[in-house]
Amino acid sequence: MKARESILCDGDKTELELRLGHRFGNGNLLATALTHSSWANEAGHPGAHNERLEFLGDAVLELCVSSELFRRFPEAREGDLTRMRAHLVSTPSLAALACELGIDRAILLGRGEESQGGRQRENILADAVEAVLAAVYEDGGFAAAQMAVARVFAARWPDAPEKPQANNAKSQLQELTQRLFRACPVYALVGASGPEHAKIFEIRLTLPDGREFFARNTSCKKAEQDAAAHALQALNEP
Repeated sequence: MKARESILCDGDKTELELRLGHRFGNGNLLATALTHSSWANEAGHPGAHNERLEFLGDAVLELCVSSELFRRFPEAREGDLTRMRAHLVSTPSLAALACELGIDRAILLGRGEESQGGRQRENILADAVEAVLAAVYEDGGFAAAQMAVARVFAARWPDAPEKPQANNAKSQLQELTQRLFRACPVYALVGASGPEHAKIFEIRLTLPDGREFFARNTSCKKAEQDAAAHALQALNEP
């Protein structure tokens, strides 16, 4: 097993720092944030993984996102702010963000987890994002974490409190599946491919009756809408 510090090359570290807008004074924090427990256990360092940082990052992320939404939408009600925050910090959203930041390639996984597709698992990717943001907080303080969150979520902040729209396939599908099955569809990130400037994300949508639909697009949000449109068409067919 390679030493942990040698896995994340200087070029990848610098690229991630540029995307975060934060240069680490303590590089060990970033290395720990990118270390999954499966790697630490195999390497004989069972405590040197990102779970503690992930615990902290969950709180840091929620506060930073809440603060930004509070500032952006001074007239929004609590319920609207809660829904927007829930969407932004959801596991699929954070997993997609991990792919955009290159965290999916940088995270250290044990051989067993790697062979079982751990690099595409949403919960692992989402936890790593939270751990990295906690590392920024520990390294540079809350102001640095706020700036990093504002930067990496720049293209994700909503323009207005989200309301169900007639042309929103996801909203229509959720209403239909609630009526037909008393349950909601489930979206999962299958994978991401292509160069950084032209990433393609693949989404799997599973209906409560077990049928699956796949879609690929330049963002998870677009791919989810496409998959929902396919599912709507199937459910509405005689």
